[in-house]
Amino acid sequence: MKPRTGSIRVHKGPVPDGELPAGAGGKSGALRAAIFGVNDGLVSNLSLIMGVTGAGVSNRVILLAGVAGLLAGAFSMAAGEYISMRTQREVFERLIHLEAHELATEPEEEREELVAIYRNKGVPEHIAEELVDVLHRDPDLALETHAREELGLDPESGLGSPWGAASSSFVTFGFGAMVPLVPFMIGSGVAAAIAAIAASAVTLFTVGAAISILTGKRFYSSGLRMLFVGAVAAGITYGVGRLLHVGSAAI
Repeated sequence: MKPRTGSIRVHKGPVPDGELPAGAGGKSGALRAAIFGVNDGLVSNLSLIMGVTGAGVSNRVILLAGVAGLLAGAFSMAAGEYISMRTQREVFERLIHLEAHELATEPEEEREELVAIYRNKGVPEHIAEELVDVLHRDPDLALETHAREELGLDPESGLGSPWGAASSSFVTFGFGAMVPLVPFMIGSGVAAAIAAIAASAVTLFTVGAAISILTGKRFYSSGLRMLFVGAVAAGITYGVGRLLHVGSAAI
């Protein structure tokens, strides 16, 4: 197999020539989870609140719906993230356990597999074999390397924390869901509805703009897109509420 040659070409993308956003190459998982957690909570609860507002119910009903939407959504998101992350972690741990078993019982076969992986990446055969021999001298390093190269896993930090994901989802969803709810906690009627829409619009644009940190797109483009999606969702539920007008409902 011939080693790969040639120079690395600059990839065309949204980042201007000579500029790289600060921290763009770092870990973005936590930031991504926080951004989308806030967005999910805000859009879902804004839509719910606008729906019941359109139905012409009392402020107490709107508050009840908003609080119920916040709690139900936050607990649902947290539970879903916990189960998902826990299951994923258990699957990954099992795969790593099986890889450790194979390294202990079939070391030569595992060595050949790792050599083949490096050769497929363009590493000359003799260098690949020397590298694998060095790696296999340390059992822990060998397992970590096989997990990375064969399974695409990071045994040290790539498995994720179920409780961390659950708590993060709960907090960020709850924060987003509070934005359209607060105006109805301190006011009522048209004024509260306008305040909820304004606060939600500003937050949606800000969340959308923050996404540009991950994507490299123009911040106003990402912000306007997020604002548009939230406005459409809230507008539809408000319209449905108007069609199902139940203004006499009270608690």
